Formats: sequence, structure tokens, C-alpha cells
Amino acid sequence: IAAARLALTTLLQRKGRLLDAMSEGVATLRRHMKPEDETLLDQLADVNTQRANLFVQAQHAKIPAEQYFSQKAQLEVQAQELEKTISSRSAEFLAKSQPITLERVQQTIPKDSALIEYFRYRPFNPKARKEEDKFAPARYIAYVLKSTGEPQSIELGDAAEIDHLVHDWRKTLANGRNPSVAALARKLDEKIMRPVRKLLGETRSVLISPDGALNLIPFAALKDEHDRYLVERIALTYLSSGRDLLRFDSKIDSQQPATLLADVDFGKVGNKTKSVPSDRSVTHRRAGDYQGEFQPLPGTKAEAQAISKILPAATILTGQQASESKLKQLDRPHILHIATHGFFLSDLPDNIAKARGVSLMGSSQIDLPRKNNPLFNENPLLRSGLALANANRLESGEDDGVLTAMEAANLDLWGTQLVVLSACETGVGEVQNGQGVFGLRRALVIAGSESQVMSLWKVDDDGTKELMVDYYQRLLNSEGRSEAMRQTQLAMLASDNRNHPFYWASFIVSGDWKPMEKK
Repeated sequence: IAAARLALTTLLQRKGRLLDAMSEGVATLRRHMKPEDETLLDQLADVNTQRANLFVQAQHAKIPAEQYFSQKAQLEVQAQELEKTISSRSAEFLAKSQPITLERVQQTIPKDSALIEYFRYRPFNPKARKEEDKFAPARYIAYVLKSTGEPQSIELGDAAEIDHLVHDWRKTLANGRNPSVAALARKLDEKIMRPVRKLLGETRSVLISPDGALNLIPFAALKDEHDRYLVERIALTYLSSGRDLLRFDSKIDSQQPATLLADVDFGKVGNKTKSVPSDRSVTHRRAGDYQGEFQPLPGTKAEAQAISKILPAATILTGQQASESKLKQLDRPHILHIATHGFFLSDLPDNIAKARGVSLMGSSQIDLPRKNNPLFNENPLLRSGLALANANRLESGEDDGVLTAMEAANLDLWGTQLVVLSACETGVGEVQNGQGVFGLRRALVIAGSESQVMSLWKVDDDGTKELMVDYYQRLLNSEGRSEAMRQTQLAMLASDNRNHPFYWASFIVSGDWKPMEKK
């Protein structure tokens, strides 16, 4: 018991710490804002916009490699200096915050709930003589903490085996016709959830903090030993760390009503008009097919109109008004809903990459070692984002129409109770063990949003509209943010045409799970 307490306490203090470091600094400055602090944040936002624009230009081969790396280095230095200053300015306030302890976290867990902390680690052998023998192959372990009692832990086994199962299951989930999805769901459940259920007992409300590749899967679509989906027996909420529970009681009021962005006019490419796809096209693009590939999404207009009937005070931005500059000008909207293309780029153009003296080998979203990843120093917050007005032309006022996750992190969403990214693969990104997913999900937490609804694979247009409308209706009926999604998923599971997890399991809710305050 003592070992489990020490290990879990260490996890709660350190897991996802990189995320908290920046978000806490920005949050502290915003709460104690002085004119000079506002200037600092504006300067950081401007530098990060320059970094994003530079990276997008590189994707389109619109800048020589030598110029790209020279400007990249200069901007990174500027960003680091500004971040250092922000940290020092907020240090006096952060020093007053209470320490993170297992007891404090436990007090925030509801009586009928449990926290599951997953951790991917490599066992250390202090007696090993050779450097290569000091660390054994990676493994997964799970810690369970309830509102009372001591923490419990259970070993889950070899990480490589589990990661491969995750990879295979994700591939089948993204294909609504793949017959092996159920078998893989059962196989993965046997590895990562059935052992944990023995510790949960009768608990039916679970707060999950994944690690490693587990960040990229919908636990609700796993199948238990009775061949039932987990969504049918457990209510799930996702956290970056159990430490997140400590900040959910710190409320900031929103300043604007709900804002919906949809039916984006991505602009023409030259004189060509893009054909309208029957569903949302694949948006996990490689660099070679990223240029001018954002096609119209007419179904998102109907989605926004349907949601606006549920949220009549909402502001709707469509066409050219659904722009990057309009999004950046928002001031703490109650709800932010964005229906557009999302993307996660996994490499750079060959002419840029070869200038670095390396050959591209591709990057994995699961766990590619640093020595095999020539892109490791390319910030993943630059490689994921959203397409907005005129993204195909890279011309949108003073912006380029492509909002990267790095730019999203500079939005002021402190007081925003819910951000919904009704787009493809907005919940994916680069996974770093112990730190979570580096992408849009992380950016929106840094920006201050209380909870986020994200997707884990490309989504069906009609099915997404159906899911979103039902979800908002349930939110309006004061259902919790996670429970509303669960009930929506159960309704789709019971239907005749949307019962495959491809349709209902793509979207996950992370962050605060409780009902939203009505505005």
C-alpha cells in the first residue's frame, strides 16, 4: 500500500506536467492581468502565429529550406524568452497555490466514481552492469483511486503488445465495414480493462487518465467478457491527469454567448472549383497531398442551423466569416463549436527534410523513438490544426486561414465551458509518454477551456450532425457533459443504421464532466 501511494502521488504530481506548466502560467497572468502582462501575451501570440505561418509555407514549398530553418530558429528563441518571462511574472502567484497531494485529489472524486491512472514505464534494474540492460522493455500499469480508501494498482503487461493492439483496433474502427472490430475490442479489453474492473467493483462512473497509445482509443467501444460495450455499463470521462480534478472548481465567467463556425468557404485553388464530397474527406494528410485539398462541407451548415435552434442566442459564422481572424477575436464564448476539416501532418516536404541531412522515415502517432524520428524537433502543435476561411489560398486578411494548435493555444477560452471540434481526427496528435497527446486537445486546455469534445478518426457527415444535435439537446436538459455523450452514444448504438462504433465512438469528452452552467 505504501508503494502504491508513493507511486500514484508521484504520477499525480508529474504526469502531464509540461501541459500544466504553460497553461498555469497563462491562466495566472489572465487572472491578475496588468497592462504589461497583456502585452506579453500578445507578443507571444504574435510570435506563435509567425511560427505557424512559416510552417504552413514550408508545407507548400513556398520558402527555401535555408530561409525556413533560419527563421524557425529565430522565432523559437523569441518564443522561449517570452515563455520564460511569463513564467517568472506568474511565479509569485503560482507559489501561493496548494501542493498536489493524493489526499487533495481524492477529495475531488465523487463518491460513486473512481480515477484510473494508466502509466507506461520501463522497469529499472539498478544491478545491471551494462547501460543497455538497465531498463527492461516498457510495460503498462494502472492505479485505481476511489473517493475513500487506499489506492490500488495492477500490472497490465508488455507495452509493445498493447500498443500493437491499439494500432490494429484503431485501423478497424476507422473502417465502418471491418468485421474484426469486435474481436479486437474484446482482445484489447482483456489487456487493459478487465484486470482494472476487478479493482473497480461496482463503480460505474470512471475518470480515465490514459498514457502512451491509450490516449488514442475510445474506451467506450471496448467489449467486456459478456460481449457488451463498455459504454453500456460504465460512464467515462477522459483526463490528462488526475491532477486535472483540482482545477475544475476554479470557475471563470464566460463573456460571450455560444459561437458556431460552420460551412466554411475554403476558397478556390487557382481557377479550379473543388468537387463536393459525399462525406468528410480524409484529413490526416501527408505533406504531399496537403496543398489546396480542403473541400466544401455543406452538411456542416445544416448542423450549425440545427444546433442554433437549441442555442438561440448563439452567433453563427459561416462562409468567409468563419475565418481565423474572427476566431482569434473571440472573448471567452460560453460554448465554441467548430465544424470544419481538421488535420494532423506527419512529415515535411522532401525539399525541406533533405536540407536537414536526413531521409524521412515517417512519424508514428503511438511511440516512435527519438533516434528514429527526424521530425522530433518539429513542434507537433504546428502539425495539427483546423482549416478556416480561404485556407486553400493561404490568404485570409492578416492570417493564412489555417489555425494550428499552437495558435489555438493562444486563444482566450478561460470561461468557455465547452469546445466542440466537429471535424476529423481532432483528438489525435503526437503521443509523448507521461505527457499525453500534443495536438488540438492539449492546445484547448492551455487556452483555458473547461472541457473538449474531439474526434479520433475521420467522421461521417450525416452521422456527426445526428450525434451533435442529440448531444446538445441533452446538455440543455442539464445532463453532464460526459453523461450526455454517453446517452447519445447509447441511442445510436440502439439504432439500425448507426450502431457500428465507427459512427458513435469517434467523439470523446475530456475535461470537466459535470452539467454546464446555463447562460
